[in-house]
This record gives sequence, structure tokens and C-alpha cells, in this order.
Amino acid sequence: MRTILVLFLATLVFSCKETTVKKAVTMKEDVSVLANDSLNGRKTGSEGEKKAAKYIAKRFEDLGLQAKGTEGYFQKFTYKASKNPHQEAEFTSEENDPSTGIGAETGENVIAYLDNKAQNTVVIGAHYDHLGMGGESSLYREGEAIHNGADDNASGVAMMLHLADSLRFDSTQRPKNNNYLFIAFSGEEEGLLGSNYFVKNPTIDTKKVTYMINMDMVGRLNAKNTLAVYGVGTSPILKQTVNANAGNLNIAENESGVGPSDHTSFYLADIPVLHFFTGQHEDYHKPSDDTEKVNFTGMEIISNYIFSIIKDLDSQKKLPFRKTKNESEVVPDFKVTLGVVPDYLFSGKGMRIDGVSEDKPAQKAGLQKGDVVVKMGEYKVVDMMSYMKSLSKFEKGQTANVTVERDGELKEVEVTF
Repeated sequence: MRTILVLFLATLVFSCKETTVKKAVTMKEDVSVLANDSLNGRKTGSEGEKKAAKYIAKRFEDLGLQAKGTEGYFQKFTYKASKNPHQEAEFTSEENDPSTGIGAETGENVIAYLDNKAQNTVVIGAHYDHLGMGGESSLYREGEAIHNGADDNASGVAMMLHLADSLRFDSTQRPKNNNYLFIAFSGEEEGLLGSNYFVKNPTIDTKKVTYMINMDMVGRLNAKNTLAVYGVGTSPILKQTVNANAGNLNIAENESGVGPSDHTSFYLADIPVLHFFTGQHEDYHKPSDDTEKVNFTGMEIISNYIFSIIKDLDSQKKLPFRKTKNESEVVPDFKVTLGVVPDYLFSGKGMRIDGVSEDKPAQKAGLQKGDVVVKMGEYKVVDMMSYMKSLSKFEKGQTANVTVERDGELKEVEVTF
């Protein structure tokens, strides 16, 4: 199977032969290529990521989309990574720092355009980089291993390509009142680098962007059909549109335009955004995030849902931007970690744990997946923001009582950070 996928990748990336009839590429085929071991986890700037970028560019070309980067489909950028997780990386035009001799890293966005000769443009994006062999962001603690990132975020790129195919199809049914810009972002895992760079160095007039759609981890739709949609408060019409087209999906909506993915860069540039996300899972940032665990039937449902939203908004003029109520809230700095993966689909009071990292404070204290944290020390936890604010109050080595709801009962445990 691996040999077949490698040959498939090589054929699609490097073949210059044109065929008269091109068979439509499925989302499963796209994910299988992008999450193949041969790309070594697509770490920003790596050879694996460059191969992925060429593959995406070839897919754009085969779909008949215009190149809209600075070098064909590509928009390269250089940056110096920050060792401080609360400090942004610094973009630079220099490949080497003359004072230290340390080289800058290079990433590249892949950008294509569907020109409908319209006044406004919709941006549809997804990041294609991942963690490579692991590193500090990995939750795997058994040495180096390929982190294929099938859900994170080969799934989002595959869905973007699927939407591009649907939107360019010559039909009276397709939306034609907007242009569409498709961007595969590099450097998201390094701190939203690609989207940040694009917004600061756009290849189109961003004043004519009516809204932006972001898809990050859309490959694990659960049995309850729960889909998180962020940014519904960034324009007055979005909440109604999101819910009116939901069908059998259970929408966990969030008004905020700020979050840990590329839509944030556009929101901060006063552009309405919608971010789609099927939730974290036990394979998040681990080598086990592989193609065979992706729910492709669920991806079809979500892609059709997003397409229906695009069609619904097609008749609208440029959407007005609105700041969301928690836009001014600054995420606090942390000196400690609890060592859990939050359940971002949870809409109740508290912070529900969706995963527990090995050899971290939560595991040592006996906390489990499904526990809902309602209090940390003297601080009440009612949502993600209050959880983060509570966590920021503690110092390394400090011990605190943490109250969780488990199976309908409150349980108090002692946690040492």
C-alpha cells in the first residue's frame, strides 16, 4: 500500500503529461497522499512540506485555477522561530542572521484563484504543514516518529480542494457572485505564520474580501454529528446562515473570531471569518493521526454543508465586519500545565477533558477523559477562558485541589503542577 501511495504521489507531482479526461480526485486520495510516510510529517520548511506544496499546486493547476502567489502558485516567506511560546516568530528578508550566523526558516503558502469577474472575493483556506518527526508540540513521548497529521490538517486541505472543484464546476447552480481565493497555509503549527504573512503581504486586495473560511481538523466527525463553527459573531448574518444550513449536523457555535488556527489572522485584519472543526481526539499531535482513522463520509457531509453556506451567502453584498465580545480578552501566560487536551466541542459549564497526557500532573492526580473541571483551587471554571485564567494563577511546584464532575458527581483531587 505504501509503495502504491509513493508512486501515486510521484506521478501527480512530477508528471508533465496532460490527459484529455482527468478523473476527479477524492478527498480520501488527497488525504492519503498528504498523510503518507514519504512526506515525513510535512514540517514547515522541510523537503516533505515542499513535496506537499508541489502536490497541492499541481492539484490547483489540474482544477484550472489561476496561480495567485508571488512565484506562480507559491508565496515564500522566511522567519526566525521564537523560543518563547508567547512571542510571535519574526519575519525576515534575510536567510542568515549576520550577527549569529543562524539561518532563517522558510515556508511557502500555495495560492490559487477562481476569477468570476466579481467585485468581492471569498478566501477559503487550510494549513498543510504538520509536526514532522515530533518536537515540542508533540504529545508523543516515545522518541522521534513520523507525525502524518491526516486529520491535522490533511483533512482541511482535502476539503478545500473538494470545495474548489465544486465551485469551479461550470453549472448554473454554482455560486458566481464572488471570486474565490484558495490558500494552503504553511507554518500554522509554528504560530499561524503563513496566514499572518499573507494578510501582511496579500496577493489580492484584501479590502475586497467579504469573508474567510478556515478548515482545520475536519476529519473526525463523531457519531453525534457535532461540528464546531467558530466566528459566527464576526458578521451579523453568519449565525443565522450557519444554523439554517445545518441539516442533521449538531452545531457547537462560538462567536469569537480568535482561536488557535489561521482564521485568526484574517479576523485581526477586520475580515469576517468562519472556522470549522470536528474536535480533538486521542491521536492529536501523535504519530497515530493516520488516514485510516479519518471519517470520509463525515467529511463529505461537512463539505456539502460549507458549500451550502457559500451558496447562501452568494447573493449578499460584502459582509459587514463585527468585533466579537471576547476579542479584547488576552490569553494569559502560563507557567504550568495540567497536561490535558480540552474538549472544544463541549458546550456545558466547565472544561471537559478530552485526553490526558502521560506523566503529566492530571494523569498523576488520577484525572480521566470525560472529567469536567469546574474548579481549580479557589477559582471557578465555567468555560475555556476561565480555565486558562485559573491555570495562569499557579506556579510550578504548587499544589492545588481541583474539582471535577465525573458521572454526575463532584470529585476533588490534589494536583501538583
